[in-house]
Amino acid sequence: MSEKGRHHVSSQKGVVKAWAGRFGKRTAAEVEEFSSSVPFDLRLWPYDIRGSIAHVRMLARCGIIDAEEARAILRALREIADELACGAFPVRVEHEDIHMNIEVRLREKLGKVAGKLHTARSRNDQVALDMHLWALDAFQELMGAVRELQGVLLDRAEAEGMRAVMPGYTHLQQAQPVLLAHHLLAHFWAFQRDVARLAEFRQRASMNPLGACALAGTSLPVDPEYTRRVLGLESCYANSIDAVSDRDFVCELLFACAMIMTHLSRLAEEIIIWSSYEWGFVELDDAYATGSSTMPQKKNPDVAELARAKCGRAYGNLVRLLTVLKGLPLAYNRDLQEDKEATFDSVDHTLGSLRVMSGLMRTVRFCTDRMARATQEHICATELVDYLVRKGAPFRDAHAAVARMVRRCLDEGRSWREWSEEDLKRAHPLLDLAALERLDPERTVASKRSPGGTAPERVRESLLQARRILMEWGKV
Repeated sequence: MSEKGRHHVSSQKGVVKAWAGRFGKRTAAEVEEFSSSVPFDLRLWPYDIRGSIAHVRMLARCGIIDAEEARAILRALREIADELACGAFPVRVEHEDIHMNIEVRLREKLGKVAGKLHTARSRNDQVALDMHLWALDAFQELMGAVRELQGVLLDRAEAEGMRAVMPGYTHLQQAQPVLLAHHLLAHFWAFQRDVARLAEFRQRASMNPLGACALAGTSLPVDPEYTRRVLGLESCYANSIDAVSDRDFVCELLFACAMIMTHLSRLAEEIIIWSSYEWGFVELDDAYATGSSTMPQKKNPDVAELARAKCGRAYGNLVRLLTVLKGLPLAYNRDLQEDKEATFDSVDHTLGSLRVMSGLMRTVRFCTDRMARATQEHICATELVDYLVRKGAPFRDAHAAVARMVRRCLDEGRSWREWSEEDLKRAHPLLDLAALERLDPERTVASKRSPGGTAPERVRESLLQARRILMEWGKV
C-alpha cells in the first residue's frame, strides 16, 4: 500500500500551472508549499496510471481520439509507471499533486499529444477514481489481516482453550467461570462483524466516477460503463455532482478501521492485564515484549500498549474527515484534499496493529493452571440461584437468599462448602446438600448449554462454525 521513501521529491520555481492561463501572477511560494499534496498523494500513482489507461482506451473506443494517439499515450503511461516503480520518476512539489506530475511527465515524453489524455476528464473525477481504487486495495489488505488474526484466535482456542476454565468478568470482577476457548471466540466474532462491515463498504467503494468531469458531465460522447468494466468496478454514479463530491466510502473505511481498532484495543487491554504479575494468565513471548532500561526484571507488553494507543488515531482521523465534509457545499472543494492523509494513516496503522497482534497472539503462552487457581469460591453462586429456581423459587427470592449466604461466608470467614443441611435450610427451605455439588467451576461451565453458551458442546459448535467461515473465505 505504501510508497513512502521510494521517491525523491524536488522543488523547482517558475513552473507554469495547467490552470495558469486565467492568472496574471505566479503562485506564491508559501501557497505552493501549503497546497501541495505530492508528499502524501504520491502513493496513489498506481491507481492514477490505471485510471488513465482505462480513460484513454475509452476515448479511443468512442472515437474521441484516434487509435495511434491512444497507443502512444498508453505506451508512455506504462513507461512512466516503470519509472515510478523503480524510483526514477522526477517528482516535483510545484506540480501540486501526483496527477499533474504524471501529466507533465507525459508531455515531456509525447509533446502536445499528451494533452489529449485529459479530454473529457477533470482532476475532480480523476482524483475521486484514484481514491476509489486505492480504497478497494485497502479493503483487500484489511480483510486479509483481520482474517489472519481470526485464524490465530481460532487456532489457539482449538489447541488449548477447550481444556481450560477461567474466570469470566463483568465490571472487571469475577462473575462466572467460562472456557478460555469461549473467551477467545468472543474476540473472533467481534472481528467477524468487522469483516461484514468491510464487505458492505466494498460495494459502495466499487463505483466509477469517470465521466462526471468537473461536476456537470461532458458534451463529448464518453462511455463510463466501459471504463467501469475495464477497471472491474461494480457500478457508475447516477449523478455527476455526487460523483465528484462523494467521500462517504472513505468515511466508511475510516469507521471500519475505527471499529477494528476498538476490538483490537479491547484484546490488547486484556493481554496487558493478564500479563501482569498479579493476574499471571499469560506469558508474552520475548519477541513480542520489551524490557526496562532501569529495572532488569521487567517484561513489558509494549506491543499491546501501542496497539491500544493507536486506536485513538483511528478515532481522530474519522472525526477529522467527518468535520471536513459536514459543511461543504456541492460539488468539489479543495477541502477534499484532506481525505487522503487521514485515510492513509488509519489504514496503515490498522494494518500494522492487526499484523503485530496476530504475531503476539500466535506466540503468547496461556497459563491455564493460574487461570484455574484464580477462580474465587463464590464465582458459582448463580448456580445456587438456578438450583432454587428449578425447585420452584421465584428468581428474585432465590437471588436474595444466595446473596445473604455469600455475605455470611464473608463475615464469618468460612466456605459455604462447610455448611450443614440445617444451615442451608435456614438460608432457604428448598436448599439441601445436593445444591453444594453444583459449586464446581467445571460443572458450572458444562451446564451452560444455552445457544452461544460456554458449555463444551456449544463451544465446539461455535468453533466449527468459525472454521467453516474461514475456510469459505479462503476459497473466494
